[in-house]
Amino acid sequence: MDKSLVSVVRSGESTRKQIEEAVRAAVQMAGGLPETVKPGALVLLKPNVVAQPPSLRCGATTNPDVVRAMADLVSELGAHPVIAESSAFGVNTELAYRDAGFWELREAGYEVIDLKRTPTVIVKVQGGQVIDEVKTFELVTKADAIISMPVMKTHDQTEITLSLKNCKGLIADSQKRQLHRDGVYQGVLDVVSALRPAFTLIDGTWAQEGLGPLYGRPVQMNLVLASRDLVAADAVAGAIMDFSLDEVLLTRYAAERGLGIADLAHIEVVGEPIARVRRRFLRSVEDHQFDVPGLRIIHAEGTCTGCRNGVVSVLYDLSNSGQLHLAEGLTMLTSKAEVPADCDPAKLITVGNCVPKERRGQRFAFGCPPNNVTIVEQIVGHPVPRTYETEGVPEQ
Repeated sequence: MDKSLVSVVRSGESTRKQIEEAVRAAVQMAGGLPETVKPGALVLLKPNVVAQPPSLRCGATTNPDVVRAMADLVSELGAHPVIAESSAFGVNTELAYRDAGFWELREAGYEVIDLKRTPTVIVKVQGGQVIDEVKTFELVTKADAIISMPVMKTHDQTEITLSLKNCKGLIADSQKRQLHRDGVYQGVLDVVSALRPAFTLIDGTWAQEGLGPLYGRPVQMNLVLASRDLVAADAVAGAIMDFSLDEVLLTRYAAERGLGIADLAHIEVVGEPIARVRRRFLRSVEDHQFDVPGLRIIHAEGTCTGCRNGVVSVLYDLSNSGQLHLAEGLTMLTSKAEVPADCDPAKLITVGNCVPKERRGQRFAFGCPPNNVTIVEQIVGHPVPRTYETEGVPEQ
C-alpha cells in the first residue's frame, strides 16, 4: 500500500507573514496543489465559518490569513480562487463572515461568496449509505478543485471536526438537518464521496478544545497541516489532538469506505513529527461548565460520542437562553441504557435513534446523533432556534 503524505508545519507566533510562509511550506511538502489547480481553473476554497465566533482568536472559525495565503498560491498558478461557505443551519453566513474577519478579505479584493445566496443543484451519490443525492450549490459543481480549509477543533457531536466534516458546509440547510436525522457520520461521507475535494489545509494556528464547534476553549497551536488525502490529514490532526482512531468515527468510517488512509502506519508525516506537537485536547463531554440540581445523565456502554457530547452541549444552549433551570430534576438517557425504576416518565428525556422504541417515552429526541436543537425542544417543550442561529437578522 502506498503511503499518503501529510505535512505538519509550525507557523511561529502566527503573524500574517509567518502564516503565509507556513502555508507555502506545508503545501510544497505535501506534494503541491493538485494538477487541476492550473491556469484558468476555478478553485473553491472552503473555510469553516460555522457561525459568528465569540472572537477572532477563539479557534471556532478558520483564520482568514490562512485562507488569504492559500488564495494567493492558487492565483500564482494562474487559477481563480473563490472563498465560499454555507454556515450552519439557520445561520446568516454574511454575519458569520463579518465577525470571522472575512469581510476584510473581500475589501482587499478576494472573492468571498455566501453559498446560501447562490443557486442549488442536485448531484447523485454513487453507493450512498444515507443519501442518494446531494443538494449542493451550482458554484460547487463548477469548481475544478475543492480545497477544504477547516480549523482544528473539537465538536459536540462528532468529537472533532476537520477536513471531512467541513464539507458539510457544501450542502443546503435542508439537507444538513436531514443528515442529523438519518446519520451524520455516513451522511457526511456520502457528501465527500460525491463532491470529491482534492486537497486540504488544516488551520491549527488558533485551535479549540472542549465544547466545540463554537463555545470551547482557545488553544494556540501555531500549526498548519496539508495533504491531498483528507482522511490521512484528519487522522494526523486527530493524533496531534491525542484522539485515537476509535474515538473519531468519521475518520475511521471514511477509511473503511476507501476515501483515504487513516492508519498512521501507512501515512508519511513530513515536517514536525506528531509526537513533538501532540497536545491532549479537552473532549466536549469533559468540558463541565454547568452543575444542574437533580439532573441525571445516563449513558449505555457504547453510547456514541455524538449523543454523549450533544447532551452536554445542550446545557450550554439552555444556559445561554436563560432556561437552564428547565433541566433540573430531569433524567436524560441515551442508547440502550435502562430507565431507572424511580424515574418519573414525565421527566424522562431519551436521546438518539439507538434508544429502543419501548423506552423512548413521551419526550424523545430523534437523530443519529440528534441536532442539539432537537434535544432542547424536548426539554423546553416547544421549538427553539440553535443558540447561534442568526438567519433573518438584518445585515449591518
